[in-house]
Amino acid sequence: MGDLLVDTNVVLRHLMQDNAAQSPSASAFFAAVERGEQVARLSETIVFETVFTLERTYRVPRALIRDAVLPLMRLPDVILPGKEILDTVFDLYTSMNKLSFADCYHAVLVSWLKLDGIASFDRGLDRVPGLRRVEP
Repeated sequence: MGDLLVDTNVVLRHLMQDNAAQSPSASAFFAAVERGEQVARLSETIVFETVFTLERTYRVPRALIRDAVLPLMRLPDVILPGKEILDTVFDLYTSMNKLSFADCYHAVLVSWLKLDGIASFDRGLDRVPGLRRVEP
């Protein structure tokens, strides 16, 4: 199939197994990725959309989202910018129930990029240990 960007719906069909026509194809696709026969490219927005949909639409608990999404992202033939920080992002996401996945990602990104802090009006970020929030 070549080098493909994988849309969120393919990830969701594989994880949820909720569509008799599409879920088997999505799982076969990820099985090929796992065997090294297929390269799958993802973007951060696809990960964000997957997490958001699992949490808000399917009401999947955060720990189960982490346990379902991280193994896919860790596959060697999944190409994803920022892949190396996802473990830390999911750790923060599962421990800080009031913070969105995006806020957790941004908090970890500040540390990863060795920035001085984050410019934000979101006071919820003040709960993240070691994160400096500055109101512009």
